[in-house]
Amino acid sequence: MRIPDTALYDVVIAGAGPVGLFLACELRLAGCSVLVLEQAQDPHSPLKGLPFGLRGLSVPTIESFDRRDLLDAIKDRAVSHDAPAVAHWRPQQRRPAGHFAGIQFFSDQIGSEKWPYQLPASVDSMAVDMGSIESVLADRAIAMGVEIRRGCGVEYFEQSNEDVTVRADAETVRGRWLVGCDGGRSTVRKVAGIGFTGTDPEFTGYSVEVELPDPDKLAPGRHYTATGMYTYAAPGTIAMVDFDGGAFHRTDPITRDHVEAMLRKISGTDVTVTALQLAATWTDRAYQATEYRKGRVLLAGDAAHIHSPLGGQGLNLGLGDAMNLGWKLAATIRGDAPPGLLDSYAHERHSVGAQILDWSRAQVSIIRPSRISRALEAIIRDLIETRDCATYFAGRVLGISLRYDLGEGHPLIGRNAPDFEMADGTRLNEHLRNGRGLILDFDGRPLRRTLAGHWGDRIDYVSGAVKNRLGLSALQVRPDGIVAWATDTADDDEGLAQAMSRWFGQAQDLTA
Repeated sequence: MRIPDTALYDVVIAGAGPVGLFLACELRLAGCSVLVLEQAQDPHSPLKGLPFGLRGLSVPTIESFDRRDLLDAIKDRAVSHDAPAVAHWRPQQRRPAGHFAGIQFFSDQIGSEKWPYQLPASVDSMAVDMGSIESVLADRAIAMGVEIRRGCGVEYFEQSNEDVTVRADAETVRGRWLVGCDGGRSTVRKVAGIGFTGTDPEFTGYSVEVELPDPDKLAPGRHYTATGMYTYAAPGTIAMVDFDGGAFHRTDPITRDHVEAMLRKISGTDVTVTALQLAATWTDRAYQATEYRKGRVLLAGDAAHIHSPLGGQGLNLGLGDAMNLGWKLAATIRGDAPPGLLDSYAHERHSVGAQILDWSRAQVSIIRPSRISRALEAIIRDLIETRDCATYFAGRVLGISLRYDLGEGHPLIGRNAPDFEMADGTRLNEHLRNGRGLILDFDGRPLRRTLAGHWGDRIDYVSGAVKNRLGLSALQVRPDGIVAWATDTADDDEGLAQAMSRWFGQAQDLTA
């Protein structure tokens, strides 16, 4: 199968969705050559636009986009909180902060004092449609020199100790590494022989755009019924779930008659559907790859984990994979990665994925059409009205509670770095836009500057006052914005040296 004169890319990525494109940008930022193969010829789809393509961005996702100078372009396409797609969640003009199984909580309920290392300006969310996100990321990838081939899906591959040879339609391409970002039915995962395990679906979910001659028969908002659940936004946007074990998902054409029958069954009304404009099905199947890496093949996004769209966590989870993997794979390709760096991708992200899948499963337990679920729903509604519980749910939904287990030490280690505002007007996120790590030293200690110099090809040193240093003396931030080391004192430079060696390898002249 291998063709000797085939061009060798550093990385071949299967899938030009948001995860594949974001990963491609990360790798190009580090100087890697990248080829993206996408099965679909046309990137556009009605399901990627409003209302069904609407996605809420978590705080870590927003921070990641800001750290790569993508946030302004995303903001330009963001959906207003008053838009019809989200306005029905805004009773009495309260600003929604998220929901758990449709049980809403609001910004005025959140006690941000529970997040001592989260600067207030960063506690926010944003809603954007998938089509806009893909467009922004594709534009950036192309501008950076990423090669994207559409209508060219991966069919098969073979890997050796040095590279991976990929067959994509009539083409054969080679890469040092192959990353599957090709969705829940991932060909890359299947060919690699990576297991995919979890819980089977309990329901078929429907997202439909319809014409209703009497739209007032349905009450706006989300409703639990004796047979399922539906959410309605006038004049004709409906999401509903039928607890059929996922039997109808991708089995038969979605017709007007079928949608009308399902809507009547779930809503308990004699509503009539006169026209079906757009329809898609989904389930609560929750599966995760048993491995995120096999040899020179890696998985990210839906190829590594799938779950129901309840709570809107899937896109954020996949983008987090890309941000975590990009710099580690690039360091491995350069040859300066310390032992175990690439394997830390699976260690860190698999556990995060498992948590999100359980979060999704817990929401399914609330929406089941049973007396037990209604009783549980009533308890959650009471709890979520309290400040402590609303803050807990917000921390999970907004991603603020995300923390990698990087060992003992300062409580900020393993968390997203606060976006400190420097005295010169710059922000920490701006200093991460080159894709390098950094040491942020508030006290200007010479030893810290010296340590940064030992890894000067991969680490920047930033010193100076900030508006709010949160009691810190210094911190070291990985290229993905995660705090690898932090201290409140001026005498923990040994810990800094150990952290630098762990994430960036042993400097040759460290003892010089």
